[in-house]
Amino acid sequence: MSEHDRALAALTGLAIGDALGMPTQLMSREQVAARYGSITTFLPAADDHPLAAGMPAASITDDTEQALLTARLIIEGHGHVEPATFARELVAWEDGMRAKGSLDLLGPSTKRAVDAVLAGESLEEAGRYGTTNGAAMRVTPVGLARSTRDLPALVDLVVEVSLVSHNTGIALAGAAAVAAAVSAGIDGVDPIPAAIEAAELAATRGHWVAGGDVGRRILWARTLADPTNVERSLDDIYRLVGTSLATQESVPAAFALLALFPGDPWAAVCAAATLGGDSDTIGAIAGAIGGAVHGSWPTDAVETVLAANDLDLLPVVYGLLELRAPGPAVMPA
Repeated sequence: MSEHDRALAALTGLAIGDALGMPTQLMSREQVAARYGSITTFLPAADDHPLAAGMPAASITDDTEQALLTARLIIEGHGHVEPATFARELVAWEDGMRAKGSLDLLGPSTKRAVDAVLAGESLEEAGRYGTTNGAAMRVTPVGLARSTRDLPALVDLVVEVSLVSHNTGIALAGAAAVAAAVSAGIDGVDPIPAAIEAAELAATRGHWVAGGDVGRRILWARTLADPTNVERSLDDIYRLVGTSLATQESVPAAFALLALFPGDPWAAVCAAATLGGDSDTIGAIAGAIGGAVHGSWPTDAVETVLAANDLDLLPVVYGLLELRAPGPAVMPA
């Protein structure tokens, strides 16, 4: 399987997991079960949904939108992103989403930080309270643009694309773990050691805030995954690990789901949708990592999510992979 296949599957998996979790975000696990039962396909959002009301089945959310924005800026910046530019682009993105009538706008950490930057606060200080998973949800392109062969360089780019809104050790550790796991999958190696090492490196960056160690919580969360007892494991992930916006909950939850369904990323992202909470982000993260590791998705799921959102991911993959290696990536026919 080629590097290109794995990279494309990572970005596609991000969108698939995001779209599966779109209608169940902000719901409890019990509410999801009562309304939808077992989720095995894309579903529309209910008309009374607080964020996604009226969104059709297979629609992506801000997770994929911001990941693709990040990818564009990395490509345009030839492997680097200027934080002030990123702040302006996020504001422009939100303005465009609001003009379309969307309620799925910037998350709390990102919104607070961007407003602070626009009010004149320094870029280094604006993101000092950002502990939510906004950095982790949009960081997958870093995993395509940087190899695990140079983890410090990967972490540096994670910080570049996260600093303006999530300049805390917790948020940077979660984002670095995701980017490194995606990158390791593309490199064809075990993603867990790279994710933990990257999380440890990134945890020393940015501002310190109180909270659980992301790398250790990833390792612990994976011990709760028992493939012989899926329901109990899902309940443990939901009740013990947590599915909130907090980085130290949602990122370990995504890793735990992949451990629960080894070799079956489709089952992992469907399970993410059943958990509720920040299900679209957990699904997006699990989908990105699972796609990078396994390199493929069910054909009908790929065709559905690409068509529903008019996505053309091939140029994005090509542009990011060209930054990854000394030589140019080969664009498939």
